[in-house]
Amino acid sequence: MNYGFAFFPGQGAQAPGMGKDLYENSQAAKLVFEEASEGASLDVAKLCFESDKATLSRTENSQIAIFTHSMAAWAALKEAGVEFKAAAGFSLGEYTALAAAGVVSLADGVKIVSMRGKLMQQAADSIDGGMAAILGLEDSVIEDACAKVTSGVVRPVNYNCPGQLVIAGEKAALAEAIENCKAAGARRALPLAVSGAFHTPLMAKAAAELRAYVADFTFSAPKMDIYSNLDGKVYDCSDLPAHLEQHMISPVRWTQLVKNGMAAGLTSACEIGPGKTLTGFAGKISKELTCKTVQDMAGVQAAAE
Repeated sequence: MNYGFAFFPGQGAQAPGMGKDLYENSQAAKLVFEEASEGASLDVAKLCFESDKATLSRTENSQIAIFTHSMAAWAALKEAGVEFKAAAGFSLGEYTALAAAGVVSLADGVKIVSMRGKLMQQAADSIDGGMAAILGLEDSVIEDACAKVTSGVVRPVNYNCPGQLVIAGEKAALAEAIENCKAAGARRALPLAVSGAFHTPLMAKAAAELRAYVADFTFSAPKMDIYSNLDGKVYDCSDLPAHLEQHMISPVRWTQLVKNGMAAGLTSACEIGPGKTLTGFAGKISKELTCKTVQDMAGVQAAAE
């Protein structure tokens, strides 16, 4: 079977027990877990299969766990003969897309994602920040609500789908922005179970440290188009360290990314990794985009039939 997009999920998709069926039923997937464990100096299989929700939800754990699960599912799909025309990942998932497209090796991807998770955890621990999903408002109204905040830093960060935009910032500023959104008629404002103000300027120190770290890695030309979170367009890999630095402090423009891909003829997708968040977004972005999920070996086998 062939798909247009390979979608890779971001942080928040993790769940205890994730990837165990893949590990037990696909040799290609098992090898990914083993290589990831060696590269991360951590038993990633044990982390995914045996950790409780709280442990798995820590940024330094969830990022390597989701990356490994997604790459294991990718390996199982390739083993089953499934092909894709392009890749895209949500936030952390963009790193998975880079690995799937051959820009970074699996071994290097594990190291980079491990470092990213640690740097973002450190940033989250040092800043009293958070995130919240705002439902039922136009993007421009939420942008205005954030711009009016005077108590600190808050920004629109995840343009998920029409009617859903995530904001992030310092706790006091976030609370003020939420009240502004409610006053503007938001249907709901849902604080997210994360400790960091991700994709905001509050991540600048971590982003600069990540750029310095990835500067020592070797990158290859992509084997397929990769659509970027920064502008929703096909990736320019000419200066990847600078791109990844900007990626950590800039919004995820997922709605525009999906629309751009569809305009280029990508009307089918498979969400490769834990959960089905991106599949849900796809249905709200366009009814003409078909999206399936691959969460275990049964799903991989069904996708290959």
